[in-house]
Amino acid sequence: MNRLFKSIVIGLAVAGSLASAQAADFKPRIVRFGYGLAEDSNQGRAVRYFAEEMGKLSGGKWKVKGFGGASLGSDPQMQNALIGGAQEIMVGSTATLVGIVSDFGVYDLPFVFANEKEADTVLDGPFGQKLMDKLQAKGMVGLVYWENGFRNLTNSKRPINKMEDMAGIKLRVMQNPVYIDMFKGFGANAVPLAFSELFTALETGTVDGQENPVTTIESSKFYEVQKHLALTRHVYSPWIVTVSKKWYDGLSADEKKALQQAAAASRDFERKDSRAASAKAIEVLKQKGMQITTPSDTELGRMRATTTVAVDKFAAQPGHAEVVKELQAELAKLRK
Repeated sequence: MNRLFKSIVIGLAVAGSLASAQAADFKPRIVRFGYGLAEDSNQGRAVRYFAEEMGKLSGGKWKVKGFGGASLGSDPQMQNALIGGAQEIMVGSTATLVGIVSDFGVYDLPFVFANEKEADTVLDGPFGQKLMDKLQAKGMVGLVYWENGFRNLTNSKRPINKMEDMAGIKLRVMQNPVYIDMFKGFGANAVPLAFSELFTALETGTVDGQENPVTTIESSKFYEVQKHLALTRHVYSPWIVTVSKKWYDGLSADEKKALQQAAAASRDFERKDSRAASAKAIEVLKQKGMQITTPSDTELGRMRATTTVAVDKFAAQPGHAEVVKELQAELAKLRK
């Protein structure tokens, strides 16, 4: 009888939740969610999680369809589609937003965050929200930050143990001036290139190397065209989930609330999943034959010292000095 009673209570609760979702102001919608990585990546798993959450919260009225592998275009192309209202949702790097809101370049400054906890606190706090709010005037709405992770170097030429080992290496970087200046300072030949073109560029030798978190290196199968991995953790790189403001403005209050709720749930899922996947990815990359090096703290300090040029150049641009100070103030509070 107890089991029967519990089953009835659970059944009534599920039915009540479904009825509540159906009674809320939701319209039947097919929502396109674009992303750059493969479907079996941490990005793809989080998009599927988000889709399931929105299905539940909308009483089945929303059908969120993920489009991975940059099938809807590169990050900048998808951003333009959101601005024009031709696409609803995407997740991509904050680094490719600098052409829209240049303050996002502050996240690309080298060696800013010491660990993931610092990054979470800053991104989910007032500082991260303030930057997201700036997107609305440009036609996009920021929902949450996901984790891309700490970035590391790969190349097909030689192991990287010290800064001089990067000399002359043609290194693909994101289409972002901070990255270009940073790697020029390291001695590499920085080549800006869209991620969607990267594997082919590595395969053909157009570039010798690239830099990304280990989960991206694994899911993109860069081990097939790259021999050496250096765990430099030179930048913590966030992803950001954004939606079209044209589309968002047409949603009901219930739909907006559910959208934010599903986004927050997907953020928590993605970060946990991504961090577990990072530890596994290093072992997989070893098994795939990559030679892995870890530069010493002394060498990383030398790299950090060269990045002052990139930081100063960013801070010298109009309005950037203030955003750098705000970020440094947030970090100082955390480190007390």
